[in-house]
Amino acid sequence: MSTTEQPTPEQRVAIVTGAARGIGAATALRLAAEGRAVAVLDLDEAACKDTVEKITAAGGRALAVGADVSDEEQVAAAVERVAAELGAPTILVNNAGVLRDNLLFKMSAPDWDTVMNVHLRGAFLMARAVQKHMVDAKFGRIVNLSSSSALGNRGQANYSTAKAGLQGLTKTLAIELGKFGVTANAVAPGFIVTDMTAATAARVKMDFEEFQAAAATQIPVQRVGQPEDIANAIAFFTGDQAGFVSGQVLYVAGGPLN
Repeated sequence: MSTTEQPTPEQRVAIVTGAARGIGAATALRLAAEGRAVAVLDLDEAACKDTVEKITAAGGRALAVGADVSDEEQVAAAVERVAAELGAPTILVNNAGVLRDNLLFKMSAPDWDTVMNVHLRGAFLMARAVQKHMVDAKFGRIVNLSSSSALGNRGQANYSTAKAGLQGLTKTLAIELGKFGVTANAVAPGFIVTDMTAATAARVKMDFEEFQAAAATQIPVQRVGQPEDIANAIAFFTGDQAGFVSGQVLYVAGGPLN
C-alpha cells in the first residue's frame, strides 16, 4: 500500500518497526511530517493500515510491510521491498518489542527467548540489512528504542536485559559505522501511555488510569509520557543536522534517572 507519487531525490526513506500503534505509529507520523517516506513495519501488515492511511491522507508517502523482525529471511525480504517500492532506506528506527513479564523464578525460557529475539536479534537483523543502503548513500540514522527498565525493573529480567543490550549495540554501531556518515543513538523512554504499559497495569492488577496517576506522582514533571514525546526525540536523532551526535542514550522520562 503506497502512493503513486515518486520520491524527490532528497527525500529520505525511513523504516519504523513496530509501527502499527503506540510509539512506533507516533514516530512514523512524525517522520512523515518531517518529509520522510516511511515504511510502516509490523508483524501484521494489515495492522499497519491506519498508520499508513494517516500519512497518505496528509500528503505523505508510506508503505505497509509485514515482517517478523526476529526472522532473518523476513527481514531481508522486507528491506528489499522497501528499497524497491519507496527507495533505499537510510533511516531505521528499531521500535518493535514485546513483553513477557514475570518474576525470575516464574519466567520460562521461551519467554526469555521471545523478548531477546524481538528486541535484540530484531534490532541486529534490521540494522545489518539496512546498513548497506546507508553506507552506499554515505548517510544513515539508526535509532534503537531502549527503556528506563534498562536500569533494572522488578518482574522484567528479560526486558531489562534486552533494553540494556540495545544500548551496547547502539554504541558499537556508532563506532563501526561512523566513518560512513551513519549515526546510531538510543532513546530510552520512561512511563509512556501505550498498550504495553496497560498490560503492565493489568499484570499488577491495577486500573490503568490509577496506574498512570500513581506513576505521575513519581515523575518530576508530574505527568506520564505520550508516544509523541518519544517521537519528538527520535525526530531529532534522525535529522540531517544531528550528524555529530552518535552513540548516545537519551532518557526521555520526565526527569533524571540514575
